[in-house]
Amino acid sequence: SKLAALFEHPLYNIPIPEVTQKDKLFIINPMEKFSLRSSGSDEWVSSSKAETLLPTGKTAYDTYPTWLKFHVGINRYELYPRRDPLLPMLLRDLATQRIISSVQKSGGTQLKLIMTFPNYGQALFKPMKQTRDQETPIDFFYFSDFERHNAEIAAFHLDRILDFRRIPPVSGRLVNITKEIRDITTDKKLAKTFFISPAGNVCFYGECSYYCSTEHALCGKPDRLEGSMAALLPDKALAKRRSWRSPWRRSYHKSKKAEWELNPNYCAQVRETPPYDRGHRLLDLIDMTILDFLMGNMDRHHYETFEKFGNDTFLLHLDNGRGFGTHSRDEPSILAPLQQCCSIKKSTYLRLQLLATQPYRLSDLLREALAADPLAPVLAEPHLRALDRRLGKVLAAVGHCLAR
Repeated sequence: SKLAALFEHPLYNIPIPEVTQKDKLFIINPMEKFSLRSSGSDEWVSSSKAETLLPTGKTAYDTYPTWLKFHVGINRYELYPRRDPLLPMLLRDLATQRIISSVQKSGGTQLKLIMTFPNYGQALFKPMKQTRDQETPIDFFYFSDFERHNAEIAAFHLDRILDFRRIPPVSGRLVNITKEIRDITTDKKLAKTFFISPAGNVCFYGECSYYCSTEHALCGKPDRLEGSMAALLPDKALAKRRSWRSPWRRSYHKSKKAEWELNPNYCAQVRETPPYDRGHRLLDLIDMTILDFLMGNMDRHHYETFEKFGNDTFLLHLDNGRGFGTHSRDEPSILAPLQQCCSIKKSTYLRLQLLATQPYRLSDLLREALAADPLAPVLAEPHLRALDRRLGKVLAAVGHCLAR
């Protein structure tokens, strides 16, 4: 396995600083245990209300469902550890746990559902809208493109291969629209949008600001539909997040350009503006830029951080559905922060160089990672080949900076 060899490499074993109590997102009560109800159901309850107590010798943490262990493991430096034994279990839960509730997520331009499992875990479901080999038409604006379920899956694995670990785990899943959405939804607005198509397929379209109409309905075959299931982050009431507007945000206008597109010295003023005037925030943003360029995502207008950790923490790379839309062309403007600031973390640069070598070729690693997903093949081969080409362009950009 190339992937196993990669994670054994010294560049993937650079230790993070010691994690103190104040560096953890949550402090757990070591006495609070959770137990399965004796009825044999999947539900868990606080042990004070449980009908059966756990065998002695188990710590409280051992009794937590996988999604709660994921939340408890988040700290100032990483969303999940490199060698996380939880990851395969969490991905399996996302792909197989029984769905007991499906409601539409409010906000956003396209239809997304919140799915709930019997163990109180939740996932964000993005349904399939396009086939693997449909490229974004060249005349489409970046903000009018469809979101892709397979891009969400591939982005998670790519982010992990780059050792950023800033995207919550995502798995592919085949959902039964009738049994796992229509029959169990309590969302009356969503329920009203189901219909049977002339071909006899079950369809629905939900309510949203774009693409929620009978012309853009999501249809099963006859009621089976692919989608991505992303583990939800902790509720914002428990762990507040701050949303930051990206300094290199696009104008989201058909004819206007953003300031960074007109001013070649734009980075100088960013460097003087908090929070980019100290610490590693600008370098973290350039990491995110490289991830976006590799997958062709032009839609990074905001990013988020956990409020508890202030400015000294990682950026969350959320909402990656507009990646992997094109493989036949690259979008150099995505790399503007790297090119204008001529800055990159040394560790990121060394890993990118490693991923350009034959034993650790980026396309091979992502192909291997995606092969284990329930919806494999997740990406068409041309997208994987495009990754190697784009990686070469990132390294060339750093080379230009070093030459300057």
